[in-house]
Amino acid sequence: MNRPRQDAWTKDEDILLAEIVLRHIRNGKTQLEAFKKAGEALSRTPAACGFRWNASIRKKHSEAINLAKNNRKQSIFEKTASMNINEQHTIESAISMLEKVKENVVRQQENSMEDQRALVQELQNENSRLKEEVKRYREAWEEMKNVWEWIENKNEH
Repeated sequence: MNRPRQDAWTKDEDILLAEIVLRHIRNGKTQLEAFKKAGEALSRTPAACGFRWNASIRKKHSEAINLAKNNRKQSIFEKTASMNINEQHTIESAISMLEKVKENVVRQQENSMEDQRALVQELQNENSRLKEEVKRYREAWEEMKNVWEWIENKNEH
């Protein structure tokens, strides 16, 4: 009674799954996207495609996977190398602008620190002035107290 499962994978389905996944790897897309696409093509769930890929097909195609990854890297390198002068100029302009923004931010922070130092100095000076003023008021108040005591003593005699 060893009959094949109704949902068993055929060699053609395995080949199609491998082709779709490898194409996605080459194009820089995710394997999850590949499993979804393969699921639609094979009338299976993305999870079933992912399981089949990871359980048996990936091992058989390790060289093809490495080749697809290398092709993707080479493609990225070629695209970067073939940037036209305008694109390179735009990137250089953006970098230059960002460096200027950074300089302005640093300058503003330095100015802010200087402003804060000046404010602290100003507040310390005012604090010293107010302490002196309070000291003079206390001395005056003490003198007034002495005068009132003298007047009270004079009135008692």
